[in-house]
Amino acid sequence: VQLVESGGGLVQPGGSLRLSCAASGFTFSSYAMNWYRQAPGKERELVAGISIAGGTTNYADSAKGRFTISRDNAKATVYLQMNSLKPEDTAVYYCNARRAWVNYWGQGTQVTVSS
Repeated sequence: VQLVESGGGLVQPGGSLRLSCAASGFTFSSYAMNWYRQAPGKERELVAGISIAGGTTNYADSAKGRFTISRDNAKATVYLQMNSLKPEDTAVYYCNARRAWVNYWGQGTQVTVSS
């Protein structure tokens, strides 16, 4: 099983980034997918989630209106489009696959929002 995140980096406040998470080794289309983040000294928190078929999404209050989660089951990839980024969005972003009690995690990608 592999979840490989990409797309992180350094961006100025107000900028945008698109994170990708490529999955392999399991039946991607059978798992709900989530993006979490963890800032230094803070607990890991859920940023956004998307259902198996993509029909249902949910967002943390901090992400609503700025972030969009989507998935392409044919490509076994989940995305997180992040707009209007703020310094407080700085964190390591992790991709998560979940089905019942089964959880898979990626290694994370760093997002730094700074001028």
